[in-house]
Amino acid sequence: MNGSADISMSLSQNVHQDMNVTMKAGLGVFGFGLLMLFVCLTGASNANPALFFFLSFGFSVVGGLMYIVPQLKKSPAGIRNNNIFFSSAMSRGAIAWIIGILFTGFYIVLYWFPHLISNWIRLVDPLSLILRGKTADQWFLYGTFYTLAVLIMGTRMIVKYRHSRYQILRTSSVMFFQLGFAFIIPSLLELLNQPGFYFTYFWPLRPYSLWPSDFQNLLAHPGGLGIFMIFWGVIMTFIATPVLTYFFGKRWYCSWVCGCGGLAETLGDPFRQLSDKSLRAWKIERILIYSVLIFVTVTTSLLWLNSYFSGTILGNLSGNFASWYGFLIGSVFSGVIGTGFYPIMGSRVWCRFGCPMAAILGILQKYYSRFRITTNGSQCISCGNCSTYCEMGIDVRAYAQRGENIVRASCVGCGVCSAVCPRGVLNLENGPSEKRFNIQ
Repeated sequence: MNGSADISMSLSQNVHQDMNVTMKAGLGVFGFGLLMLFVCLTGASNANPALFFFLSFGFSVVGGLMYIVPQLKKSPAGIRNNNIFFSSAMSRGAIAWIIGILFTGFYIVLYWFPHLISNWIRLVDPLSLILRGKTADQWFLYGTFYTLAVLIMGTRMIVKYRHSRYQILRTSSVMFFQLGFAFIIPSLLELLNQPGFYFTYFWPLRPYSLWPSDFQNLLAHPGGLGIFMIFWGVIMTFIATPVLTYFFGKRWYCSWVCGCGGLAETLGDPFRQLSDKSLRAWKIERILIYSVLIFVTVTTSLLWLNSYFSGTILGNLSGNFASWYGFLIGSVFSGVIGTGFYPIMGSRVWCRFGCPMAAILGILQKYYSRFRITTNGSQCISCGNCSTYCEMGIDVRAYAQRGENIVRASCVGCGVCSAVCPRGVLNLENGPSEKRFNIQ
């Protein structure tokens, strides 16, 4: 066994003990950028937001990359078990809880107390003026943070899994869709006085896209773009989604396109091992995710019935339905819990327990798809890497030991189980749907 393999499998070595000059300088630059970001909260940046945007965001991005890239490049490609279960940040220690509190605190302020971060919002005014032609609001600030997180941590993901072509392409894809379709294009639409629209979010993940209120708003918009947006949403929901899932499984969306999945696969990657693999968690997962799907479906149906009967069914309650969905599911579940709890519950909390889009894709994947992960049980050495790093809580090793194909509704096809397997036991494949189940 060579030296690099010894380092890769070690559970106790401190990976931070041998930082080189570039990494130390990167930490310093990143710390300065972070300090400037908090200085901006005081309003010191309001007189010259462009300068402080460069000093805060610019230095944080450059410093982060200076630290992350050399650290990963000097190590073997792929998973590194070094110190991961002794790290306070990555094993639910004190640092993890502090990060979790900061994440959840940010979401609470963003949703309900945006005036507390008004100086941060002013900080991104120059960028907002370029892209949207108007000053920023809290959602543009959030989009900026979100996109930078995906791009920086996506670069980290590509360097870390540089041995896997699948991981490089998949990560590049989520970075592309987040930057282009979830940040730049919606901003440019606003610049052109068009409705803000996310072309990568469909019903039921974005339930409003099939609600009568959105239909009426888009139809009332002059020009044909509003009608095209309605057409796009309907086609993607009822035709493209089942067809693409049949051929490629839910991975085409959850691991290649979706912004929520993109953040989980990049910013959430250091926490993917924290997912609960117990049967109890699996039961809770099925109850919650299908409950949200039923709630979205019933709400959408009721809103259309109410609209058809001119408001005689729900009356003023129709607005309350939409508001409660936005508060409970859109804000609390997908935002505060879904992302804020990364350091405690793993990176796919929302995707696994709440996302109605993942629920529908999962049903299609399990019963009508050609996708499966095949296993070669004779080669499995039971190291457990696959189960440990499955962010959806699937005990992959149990399938591999039995030589069974993995056909699970919850699998998002990220392929990390295959990338971290030292024996090449697992393969993501598409084939005839009738031969997917090979239960021993």
